[in-house]
Amino acid sequence: MTDLPEITDSHCHLDFPDFKGQLEETLARAAEAGVTRMVTICTKLRNEPSVRAIAEAHTPIFYAAGTHPMSAAEEPMTSVEELVAIAQHPKMVGIGETGLDYHYTADSKDVQQVSLRIHIEAARQTGLPLIIHSRDADEDMAQILTEEHKAGAFGCVMHCYSSGPKLAEQMLDLDFYLSMSGIAAFPRSQEVRDIFAAAPVDRILVETDAPYLAPPPYRGKRNEPAYVEKTARIGAEVFGMDYAAFAAQTQANFERLFSKAQLKAAAA
Repeated sequence: MTDLPEITDSHCHLDFPDFKGQLEETLARAAEAGVTRMVTICTKLRNEPSVRAIAEAHTPIFYAAGTHPMSAAEEPMTSVEELVAIAQHPKMVGIGETGLDYHYTADSKDVQQVSLRIHIEAARQTGLPLIIHSRDADEDMAQILTEEHKAGAFGCVMHCYSSGPKLAEQMLDLDFYLSMSGIAAFPRSQEVRDIFAAAPVDRILVETDAPYLAPPPYRGKRNEPAYVEKTARIGAEVFGMDYAAFAAQTQANFERLFSKAQLKAAAA
């Protein structure tokens, strides 16, 4: 057991090949770092059964499912009905990740926007939070999310937030959450840290996006849920809080947004 404060990795990809044959050791290291919950993200719905199986086999793991924007043009278009049906699983706690990525896949932006709106409606109908990936698409992202929110409210987290301050402000105005990844711990990421510092601390989550974006001192290596503690320590510095207080705040934030995970944990 560990005496470290409890913390949640709100976004990781434990089904990726990087963890093949190493999941038990990975989870043991996470527990030693105080990580009591993880949300593993399905990015292609054809992989949902294998992602679901990981969550079913491990008490600390929950999952979310959707079509990643970079795969929107290659994967079959999902439907609201399909996402709502998947969401009935007791450990399925979020819709996505979905969103817009114009950095690598701008040529499919029209398809991405259709997919995003389908995921939004599924989030509305299920009451589960939307998990958003956004890269080089700030204007369209703000326009779509604002328009859709006016049509009917839904919860949302801007995962791995590294866009500009304007989009952050617009998302916070909608009562959405910003998630801090290892990017915020990179030495040259002062602008990202400043964006978080300007946000209400009760709207902040922490994540790894493992196996990507490992924070120092692991940068350049495979990321894993245990390392969310390193990012959270940077978050504590950003908000001028001690680590235990910041960890507790992010726990409360996670449980407010991902309330299904909280209810499931209480029932376990």
